[in-house]
Amino acid sequence: MCLLWGLPYLFIRVAVEHLNPGTMVFLRTAGASLLLVPAAAARGMLRPVLSRWRVILVFSVVEVVVPWVMLSDAERRLTSSLTGLLVAAVPLIAAALAFFSSYGDRMSLRQVAGLAVGFVGVGCLVGLDLGQLHPVAMAEMLVVSIGYATGPVILSRRLSDLPGMGVIACSMTVSTVLLLPFPLLQPPGRIPGRAIASIAVLAVVCTALAFVLFFKLIAEIGPTRCNVITYVNPAVALVLGVLVLGERLTVGMVVGFPLILLGSVLAARTGSSPRGLQAEPAAPVAAR
Repeated sequence: MCLLWGLPYLFIRVAVEHLNPGTMVFLRTAGASLLLVPAAAARGMLRPVLSRWRVILVFSVVEVVVPWVMLSDAERRLTSSLTGLLVAAVPLIAAALAFFSSYGDRMSLRQVAGLAVGFVGVGCLVGLDLGQLHPVAMAEMLVVSIGYATGPVILSRRLSDLPGMGVIACSMTVSTVLLLPFPLLQPPGRIPGRAIASIAVLAVVCTALAFVLFFKLIAEIGPTRCNVITYVNPAVALVLGVLVLGERLTVGMVVGFPLILLGSVLAARTGSSPRGLQAEPAAPVAAR
């Protein structure tokens, strides 16, 4: 799972060189829907989900449509490795949102220290590489992180009793419908083979297969231990960006990522952690 959800940043970077972000995400969700919907229907997993279509709609917008489009647009200006590392801050944002929301409990000193360390890491990641950053792309990544931190809350509190494959199949379908205006308003021209291959990998491997395996993993080891995916997949994105795309390993990455990782682990530790934070399957945030 760490590998499957560390891959998207590389393939998104390749695809957005030839397609606008909205159309690229549309093709990704459409391809995943074609695989997931028949599989979920054959197992009777769609009918229970349809009764909560309003929640599915909100979840799809918050977790898929807005974050995936904005992340893809940000990758036109930022490297795939940097976007992957910025997403590593999502557990910090999730912990902060839990603390300041109605469902959050009092945070321990260790968790507060974790938030502080993590956000210092984000500051290092951004500040030490300031000359390479784009303000609009950074703002988009902030929205992405908030969406990724909020989506699992909706999933755990309103959809956790439903079949996982049914939820994801319906979410991908709803997202595809919402994204339809992008290819209609700006139809893609000739798409190079490398972009088609990238979209195919994103749809089949990084979305359909990854979500099916993710829910099996939750059933096997529980959502708390699944959180390790969130901590490891940015490192996978970093390695792939540097080795495959030839992206530069910067001082900000070397200094900032370990601090973000340490802060995320401390802030999301069990014990006196915010209620629901560990019970939520937060790792879907990696499927980007």
